[in-house]
Parts: sequence; structure tokens; C-alpha cells
Amino acid sequence: MQQQHAPGTPGVTAKWTSGAKSGIGKAINTSSSVTFTLSHGILNEIYFPREDIACIRDMEFLVADGKDFFSEEKRHTKHVTKTIKPGVPCYQIINTCIHKKYQLKKEIICDPLRNTVLQHVQFKQAKNTSLQLYALIAPHLNNEGNNNNAWVGEYKGIKMLFAEHKGLALAVACSAKWLKCSAGYVGVSDGWTDLNEHKTITWEYDYAASGNTALIGEIDLSEGSEFVLATGFGINTAEAALHAWGSILEGFESAKRIYVQSWLQWLQGLYNLKGKIYRESAAVLRMHEAKAFPGGIIASLSIPWGSSKDDSHRGGYHVVWPRDLCETANGFIALKVHEDALRVLNYLMSTQQADGSWPQNMWLSGMPYWKGIQMDQTALPILLIDKCNVHNAISKERMGRYWPGIKKAIEFILLNGPYTQQDRWEEEKGYTPFTLATQIAALLAAAKLAEENDEPALATYCLETADYWNDNIEYWTYVTNTPLAKQYNIDGYYIRINPYNIPANELGDKTIALKNHIDGNGKILLNELICVDVLALVRFGLRAPNDPKILDTIKLIDAMLKVTTPYGDSWHRYVNDGYGEDTAGNAYNVAGIGRAWPLLTGERAHYEIAAGNLAYAKELIQAMERFSDHSLLPEQIWDTESIPEKDLYFGKHTGSAIPLTWAHAEYIKLSASLKNRKVFDMPEATLQRYIKQKTASLITVWRFTNQVAQFRKEKILRIELLAEANVSWTFDNWKTVNVIPTNNTTVGLFYVDINIQAVETGKLDFTFFWIGANRWEGKNFSVTVI
Repeated sequence: MQQQHAPGTPGVTAKWTSGAKSGIGKAINTSSSVTFTLSHGILNEIYFPREDIACIRDMEFLVADGKDFFSEEKRHTKHVTKTIKPGVPCYQIINTCIHKKYQLKKEIICDPLRNTVLQHVQFKQAKNTSLQLYALIAPHLNNEGNNNNAWVGEYKGIKMLFAEHKGLALAVACSAKWLKCSAGYVGVSDGWTDLNEHKTITWEYDYAASGNTALIGEIDLSEGSEFVLATGFGINTAEAALHAWGSILEGFESAKRIYVQSWLQWLQGLYNLKGKIYRESAAVLRMHEAKAFPGGIIASLSIPWGSSKDDSHRGGYHVVWPRDLCETANGFIALKVHEDALRVLNYLMSTQQADGSWPQNMWLSGMPYWKGIQMDQTALPILLIDKCNVHNAISKERMGRYWPGIKKAIEFILLNGPYTQQDRWEEEKGYTPFTLATQIAALLAAAKLAEENDEPALATYCLETADYWNDNIEYWTYVTNTPLAKQYNIDGYYIRINPYNIPANELGDKTIALKNHIDGNGKILLNELICVDVLALVRFGLRAPNDPKILDTIKLIDAMLKVTTPYGDSWHRYVNDGYGEDTAGNAYNVAGIGRAWPLLTGERAHYEIAAGNLAYAKELIQAMERFSDHSLLPEQIWDTESIPEKDLYFGKHTGSAIPLTWAHAEYIKLSASLKNRKVFDMPEATLQRYIKQKTASLITVWRFTNQVAQFRKEKILRIELLAEANVSWTFDNWKTVNVIPTNNTTVGLFYVDINIQAVETGKLDFTFFWIGANRWEGKNFSVTVI
């Protein structure tokens, strides 16, 4: 049959859509592999067959009268979006024409038995109008907006709209008849362009190949204004069409009944945390879990500032961060749905790298996406295992299977910590309070796990290392007597990061060029880089909430990072943050201004609970609830005067990701912390050891990567090596020589302890004979004794 190909290949450059969602939905059972998102009253990205693979940009309705009226659903209507019950992602949307000519009522779900997104639609026209209704869809199959093939065709004699790209396909079927249909190239020959210009379909192209394509179909309203639209997906068009038509024949109400009942059953098993949006938050966590990769939970079903991003940003936030996974699993533990938490833990242990670490982030298959190493992302899984253990969520048998991987993670921390290649904000390297806190807490948890697995020597080594690192937190990250300290009349404060292996107080005029800036605008003195991360020292039980150093730092945090919005208080991450919209509200692109983060409101509330300030903590959780949009928590909120034309309102979401699973996990844990009046994340071991018992370290550690110049005589000098050796040392300029063989930690480190408390000396000299290589080091090393 002769086909009419659309002109204008390949169309304009494909972009994604808004990162600010008003809804997400999927079936909770395993028979359906589609997930949808909503924004501005319409469907946005639909993901298939995995939660990290987007397959459309958006899908909406257009309305025209064939003469002089044209209306686009997402731009020319007022939207009301709600769920039928809290936590049940069955959405009811009412879009009312701003010219009062029509109203669209939609109910949207996934078919729980098929790979289909269903929309039950009612189209109501004003009196004395004669409007035509069109469905418009923009295929972006396999995370790509360009190179999609789209056409109008048939499946077993039934007219449908089709698209395919790289082994994935979609088909759009309608319970009403399709009238005029067309496939075209976006911005040139697509249905939107045609309708906008002609107010009716005048271009009826059968096929648009290898480009940024769009499909349009006119819906026959002659037999009624109510119909069902089904968008099916598959590995080919026949499979996609089978799912779509099967859903039409099944009927919307039948699919809805199963869909809703399954969600209600899961929600009924949650522990009642009383938070206003805890059910919705729990559902958000569950909907971000991959069905094909149990326990794999992506950060967000969105691409931040997506409407300004092209195919080079195909990952967006729909990839897996181990940090976010641990936060989510802890959220499930707080909700007492332990099976959900164990799936996450099992996924983590399945994706651990050979060296014991986890990738910066990864596709659901476990393949790394970005390549950085963040030490907290190796520490947090150990803390998660400990949390599962404390809550009796994990069996001894499962723990036995995990122990080899746990031990590898311990080894990675001991060998590479506490310095981190990237902080938790994925930007800077060095010693940073949050990462230090997680690693130290993880080592205490590791000590307990080692004891339980009959490795007492390793347990002792973990404890001693944790104590040493804990004693040095201030050495690495606390400054005093700076101009900033004098300005605010305080003794000192913790800084965000120290990239040098020197005391923080010796940083002097050293600067750092912060990420997300251009033209040198990110340059700042290291000793003036204030960050909220110091609160982790309290949250993980390393410092008391009333410690004067903590209180002084909080004074600076509130003075420099806090913003009070109409909905409550929130905080920026650190001074001069550049990850956010610019002053005019334009989308982040390489540089901008970092905005306030609702999850940081939760972190501050956790500090207030630790400090006993429950009233303020309750105010802060209420602020988080008010920051939400349709019960979804954003990554960032707009923190200045509103810009309505850019959908930016003071205290409400920006164009960054919404929802963010990390923010919802923080909210759930905060709800649990308030209910129990204690910080959910705080390990008992750190609280006992460092706050109640005030345990101090007995050692000073020398490594080739950390060649300390001096140590106190009352301490033991621990020399740590990466290979077996005999250590020769002297306190009297080699008149007397002592030889000690190294101890094997069984995790890639060898060490000796030298105690000279009974010796009068001002210097210690030492060298090494490497047993495996059968050679001397050929160089002596010295440490001053003070």
C-alpha cells in the first residue's frame, strides 16, 4: 500500500519534560511493567520495561473547532489532580478550559495485568460549541527522543497509533473510533503544529521515520463523550497492541478494582506513623522500586529541569544511588515492612563491586552510570545491615551469606577512608563531617558484626580505627579564630570539607573552586565554606547536640543557609551552592544558585529531636508537608520572590526533581523519630561510646598516605602497611634496634603498635623489611615524640 511519509525529518531537537511531577503511578503486583508520571494535568514520561527506561515524553489532549479555536490541555486549562485515597496512585484529574469551552475529566491507572496505561476520559463541551478532540503522544522510546519511528496502522484490523525504537514499541488504542490520524516530525509536520495552524487535521501522514516524532489521532465523539484510551508497550508493536487492546476489552473498571485493592492491601500493612503524608511517602518509595530488579529503587522518576535537557541527559534521576537506597530501606524499617527493606538490602549486596565499594550511581542492572567514589555509600550499607539486625528483620542464615560482602566493605573503608573522593553532594574530595560520621558509625557496627562472625581481632581493629578517626574530626574539619568566627562572636565552627591532609586550622588562605559555577564565581576560602553536614555528627551519635562546637556551627548555619518561607524553614546545602535555577528562574544548566532542600528541613528536625526541642521538630515536619505538592516532596524549593510565569512560587517546588525518594524516606524516618522521641538513625553503639562513655583513642596512625610528623608520648604509634613486613625501629638513633613482625588484619592491612611510654626520647625512627618481596625499604622514617 502506498504510504504518505511526513516531511521535515528529523524535526527539532528532542527535549524531555518537566521534572516536577504531580503524580506517579504503577501497579504494585508484578504482572505489569509500566510506570507513569503526571505533570500539568497530563501524562509525562511512561517507563517500560524498567523504571530507568523512559518511553514517552508526554501525552495530552488537544481541542479545536476547525475554524478559529485551538486549545492545548497542559497550557490552556486549570488542573485539579488528586488520588482516590491516600497512598493509592489512582489519579482523578479535572482540566477546565480557561475559556470555559470544555472540561476533561480523567481517571488514570496502570492495568495490573498488562503493560498498559489506561485513561478513562469524559469530555464535556459548553453549550453551543462543536469541538473536536485529539490525542497527541510524543514517543521517546528507550530513553531517546530522537530516532523514533512512528506510524498509523492496524492490529488485526483495529486502527492504532504505533511507534518503535531499539527493540521497544508502543501502541495507542481507543474504545471509541479513531478518525483522522497522522504521524509527523515535531515542530515541522506533527499534529500539534497542524492543529495550531489550521484548527483541524489537514496533514494525514502515515509514517515518520528516525526522528523526533509525534502521533495524533482524532477521537470519534459521535457515540458519546466518554471513552478509554490505552497506551500499551512491548518489545514489538504486535505485543504492544495486544496489551493495549486486551486492556480495552478487559474494561477500565475491572482493571481499576484489582489495581486499587492491591495497593490498599499493602498500605494496610504499614506501621501507623501518624504523619500527614506518610502513606503517600511509603507509596512513593514502593513505586520507585524496579519489578525486574527487586530492591532496586531509583532516585526519582524524573529528569531535573527536563524540558531543557536533551538525549545526553538520558539517565536523569531514574538511576540508583546506593545512598538513597539505604535511606529508603531505613524508611521501610521505620514502617515495619521488613520484607521490603530486605529486598533493598539484597539488591545492595548483589551490586557490590569487587573491591567492596558501591558505584556512585548505577543503572538498575548494576552497571555504573557515573564513576565517582563516595565513602558514605560504602558505610551506609553496613549501617543498614546493623539496623536490620537491631530490628530483628534479618535471619542469621541470611547474615551468614552477606558476611563475605560485609567484610569486603569493611576492608574498603579501612583501606581508603576516612578521606573521600566525593562528598555526599558528589562534588568535592577530602575530609567531610557527614562522610566521617557515617564511616565511624559503620566501623562500630562492623565491629559488632565481626564479633558475631567469630573474628574478634577484626572487631577490635575496627573499634580502634573508629576511635582514632573520631578523635581527629576536629583536627580535619574544625577551625577557630577566623574572621568569620570573630564576625559572629563564636570560638570556631566545622567546615564543609578539607581536601588537604593538614589540620583545618592551617588551611589559612587556601581556597576551593566550587562545582556548578563558571568564570571563577565559585571560588571561596575553605575555612569559610559552611555546610549543614555537621548535623550528621549529632545524628549518628558522635557529638552531643549541646556540644559548644556544634552550637556555634549551627549559629553560622542559620545565619548563612537558613531561609524562612511562607510554609516554614528550610536550608541550603552550603554557601555559594550553584546547583539550581539562576536569579531569573531559568533552568539549571552548568551553573546557577542552589536552592533550599526540604530533606534538610527533616535533617534539622532530627537534630532538634536529639536536642530535646520537640516543638520545633514538629514545626519542621509540618513545613515539609507544606513544601509538598500533591503530597510529593521536591528535591528543592524556590527560596525567593515568586515568578508565576515560570511556575516558581516561594516555598514550593523548583524545576528540579519531584518526587525525590530520599526526601520521602527522610520524612518517614522523621515521623518515626517524633513518635518514639528519639532519632531513628542514631546507632546505640556510637551514643554509648562517644557521648556517654566519651571513649578516646589510644593510638596515632602512620601510613604512607598519612605520614604523621609527630605523636604524643601517651599514645601508641600504629604503623599500617599494605603488605607483610618486619618493622625495625629505634628511639636512640639506631643504637638500639627493635624488630616487630606485622599483624594481619585479614582485610588487606598489616600493622604494628609501638609503645614508648616508658622511654625517654624525642624521636622515633623506623624502616621496613618487606617479607613478600624479600627486600628492605631502603629509607628511614621519623616521627617526633611530644
